[in-house]
Amino acid sequence: MTLRILGPRKPIIVGGAPEGEGSLRRTLGWPHLVALGIGAIVGTGIYTLTGVGADRAGPAVILAFAIAGAVCACAALAYAELATMIPASGSAYTYTYSVLGETLGWIVGWSLILEYSVACSAVAVGWSAYLVGWMQAGGVLLPQALLVSPHAGGIVNLPAVLVALTVSGMLMAGTRESATFNIILVVIKLTALAVFAALTLPAFDADNLSPFMPFGFGSTVQGGEPRGVMAAAAIVFFAFYGFDAVATSAEEAKDPGRDLKIGIIGSMLTATTIYMLVALGAIGAISYTVLAESAEPLAFVLRALDHPMAASAVALAAVIALPSVILVMMYGQSRIFFVMSRDGLLPRWASKVSQRTGSPVVVTGVTGVFVALFAGFFTIGDLAELANAGTLLAFISVGACLMILRRTQPDLPRVFNCPQPYVVGALAIAGCTYLLLSLPGMTLVRFIIWNAIGLVIYMVYGRRRSLLRGKLSVANKASPDLR
Repeated sequence: MTLRILGPRKPIIVGGAPEGEGSLRRTLGWPHLVALGIGAIVGTGIYTLTGVGADRAGPAVILAFAIAGAVCACAALAYAELATMIPASGSAYTYTYSVLGETLGWIVGWSLILEYSVACSAVAVGWSAYLVGWMQAGGVLLPQALLVSPHAGGIVNLPAVLVALTVSGMLMAGTRESATFNIILVVIKLTALAVFAALTLPAFDADNLSPFMPFGFGSTVQGGEPRGVMAAAAIVFFAFYGFDAVATSAEEAKDPGRDLKIGIIGSMLTATTIYMLVALGAIGAISYTVLAESAEPLAFVLRALDHPMAASAVALAAVIALPSVILVMMYGQSRIFFVMSRDGLLPRWASKVSQRTGSPVVVTGVTGVFVALFAGFFTIGDLAELANAGTLLAFISVGACLMILRRTQPDLPRVFNCPQPYVVGALAIAGCTYLLLSLPGMTLVRFIIWNAIGLVIYMVYGRRRSLLRGKLSVANKASPDLR
């Protein structure tokens, strides 16, 4: 019954994926992984979505950040245990395939493709806003039709398209080179946020926090827009995930047991601390009603506090460093595509690795084009919400896999043991489910349509080409380990 409905389960190879033609080179140490995590987490979410969150929750956007961070912390602990136990590329897709079966593994993998691709696009749009704001502050004006998407009254967001294609080209040059460059971008980004906090926290005014929760706690539609703390949490959640991109690099980590644990937990703790300081500084410095109107809220706050040079510096840092988020997210997407192809569920050309760089060049290029198209024609709010839907489903699956493996295979070697796994897993599932249901109805409809398309592709192509199913068919019986 399990084989027919949920599909076969991939064997858990505790040591990771086998070396060979279809494997990736182990070139990344823990500093690269921590930087990859911070590079993905600290980005458009805090630089741009602070204003969107303030529009939905008022000053309580600080609480929304705390809720989203707590949910992500539970998911991060689950990821840390699974990633160090199964250090193979694919993150939530691989865990789900191994624990819950091929069909659910496909759904999670297809959702991850959406998550990473659309997240890259959202970051590209946020980067474009800072670039345009920085240039306009310097007196350089460009045609508005080429700076925003059709949904915002333009023709195409050309800067967002160009940055997506540029980052794709960087990744095609090689993983280690890209990861090393990412460390430099992360340092620039963190320095800018430290300057922002140092200038805004002294200007904190408690009156700006009143009323603290003007739209209530739950997610409701008010004035045609989603409002409330949970509505804000459902979108600023985008600001926290990124540590899962570290899990996708498991097969390229030099010492997976040590490096993945440090990369996932270290990046999450660092980013959460930064977020709370920056959010408090922004909301405490000016009224949330004013902050909500800006597409580049951090630079806007500094201008409002009469720090024009610092505002320009922060905007420039965003222009220079936000591409690091696109780099990490695009990296994660290409690795998900790579491992699904290696399993036979997607065309085999996607898992071809360049002999020169050791990275999947073709699929990275295809990913760049896909990301550029979304970035050019959609708004950041729509993109962030859709990316969140894919991420939340993946996190729900990881929480379930954590608990199921603790019950069914308690003796498997675990480099990192998640504390209170059943509590953490249950909280991750409950929190992510609530946030998923707090997303706008249209976002959920789009997400369902995306997965319906994915299931059709799976039934028509992936199920028939699955290497694992092929092996079972040749053996003419299902091995107990693969059922």
